[in-house]
Amino acid sequence: SFCFQDALTIAFPENADGWPSACFLSRCETCSKEEAKYRCPRCMKYSCSLLCVKKHKLALSCNGVRDKTAFVSVNEFTDLNLLSDYRFLEDVGRTVDAAARHCLVHNPATKRLLYCLRNKARGCNIELKTLPVGFTKRRENSTTFNSNKFYWHLKLIFPHCDAEYTLKGVPDDKTLADILKPYIDPVKSDPVVCQRLKIYTASPQSDVRILMKIENRSQNSVRYNELDASRSLLDNLKGKVIIEYPTLFVVLKTLKNDMVVLGQGEHVFISCYVILGYFSYISSS
Repeated sequence: SFCFQDALTIAFPENADGWPSACFLSRCETCSKEEAKYRCPRCMKYSCSLLCVKKHKLALSCNGVRDKTAFVSVNEFTDLNLLSDYRFLEDVGRTVDAAARHCLVHNPATKRLLYCLRNKARGCNIELKTLPVGFTKRRENSTTFNSNKFYWHLKLIFPHCDAEYTLKGVPDDKTLADILKPYIDPVKSDPVVCQRLKIYTASPQSDVRILMKIENRSQNSVRYNELDASRSLLDNLKGKVIIEYPTLFVVLKTLKNDMVVLGQGEHVFISCYVILGYFSYISSS
């Protein structure tokens, strides 16, 4: 029986113009007797049968696999070559990603590090949760623990300016006010950052609120904790659930946002019912 893997690729009997393809106009380059039916993708030699295909492989030490990195001049470069290059890069990306996943999943050092981080966080009254390999936050997280101190991977989001910044190695004893100074302090912030966050730098520091999303709540009941800027990052994280690393939302009291702080949303909701009940009582009496 004929094996396609051994026989390489089958040429089409006709080209786009309706004429016989090149290999059908050629003789087998192995036996020189029969009409060619197949063309080797690697060495481009013509063959007529499986036997000749195998002979040509043996004689030329050819593996029959097309060389995806072979040089192609600009004049000969076609859409098929472009598609081939694109698929080659995709294959490389998949191979690299698979290798990275394998190392992370099966690396004992990685597992020990994650266990150590979760254990140390638990000792600080922080519930640190890690995601499986492959998740973006797992890949991004650079949090470490050294000299009895956390050095956090931290993300700052400024919703009013649609901006976000990532900080690495933030010591847990640093106050939130000091963490934000390079971003919202009109004197100490970087000029480029200051310009982008000018709505924050132009506002009084007393108007700035720092919020952190409460994890493990349903999508229709999203709530935020308001943090204390005068206290350390560690103090603010105590008693909270962190998935990989903290993400802080910096908002202004004077500007409207859709973030409901825990306790405040429920308070408003209950107050509305109290007022409606009061007016119902007045109207009925």
